[in-house]
Amino acid sequence: MELRVLRYFLAVARMQSISAAAEELHITQPTLSRQLMELEEELGAKLFDRGRKNRRVALTEAGKRLHRQAEEIVALADKTLRSFQAPQKEISGEIAIGGGETDAMRLVARAARALTREHPNIRYHLYSGNAEDVTERLDKGLLDFGILIEPVSLERYDYIQLPAADTWGLLMRRDHPLARKQVICPGDLLGVPLLVSRQRMVDNTFSGWLGQSVRCLRQVGTYNLIYNAARMVEEGVGCALALDKLVNTAGTELCFRPLTPKLESRLNLVWKKDPVFSQAAEAFLKKFQEMRPRESADRGGGERIGPKKA
Repeated sequence: MELRVLRYFLAVARMQSISAAAEELHITQPTLSRQLMELEEELGAKLFDRGRKNRRVALTEAGKRLHRQAEEIVALADKTLRSFQAPQKEISGEIAIGGGETDAMRLVARAARALTREHPNIRYHLYSGNAEDVTERLDKGLLDFGILIEPVSLERYDYIQLPAADTWGLLMRRDHPLARKQVICPGDLLGVPLLVSRQRMVDNTFSGWLGQSVRCLRQVGTYNLIYNAARMVEEGVGCALALDKLVNTAGTELCFRPLTPKLESRLNLVWKKDPVFSQAAEAFLKKFQEMRPRESADRGGGERIGPKKA
């Protein structure tokens, strides 16, 4: 399976047209069709449904499976190529950082701003997702760094624990009965329709806070990022158990009340053990270590100093 053919496949999937993709790729339509047929023969699966109207093609189920893997393969290949093409005298290149929604991303932004002043040719690519999304991309080499919100397993990573913590609370409409309270107790949530995080280990955290299984809660939905969940809250679907500072409630129909006893989640900047870092990624980690507040020093038990260069 050639990388070039995967690019062809992705172009056709994106444009839903073999003729349009051939024009974009600057190859003939028969050549592109032959390459796709050979790819299907190699995989032993039909990738496109070519029997649609207006000469449009659509991915089959097998094509959809390949599409995601092809995107990851091509992205990793491009990332590797760019790291070697970057000029050696001036540090440049790209840094990929993923994380859940958290105000602690400001710490990353400050390090990025300082590094950009020294090396203006560095570019940053941000990816938002929950812990499962971010660790999957870290493991595949698609991200250099991740910001992970605890609870999360860090066994496979080196990390720096950040001098910040996010506070859990209840996001609700201002006209909700619980909005009259300043803090939310475990008993207040019983019977309340709730939207909860899909992060697997969060259930254990809330079970400890509740003093009983989270199954006692009335869960009407789950979310991985809070923006869309907030829209559901606005429309009265339910309240959302969420972290603070993620939704600007000023001047809106929403409000946030912290939980009591206080429930916090620590945050960590993580990267793969024994990384093969580009110059840009290595420079970012060094800058981040220089800028982090003193109170965070040596808290990251898995922290590594001096990653390998690409």
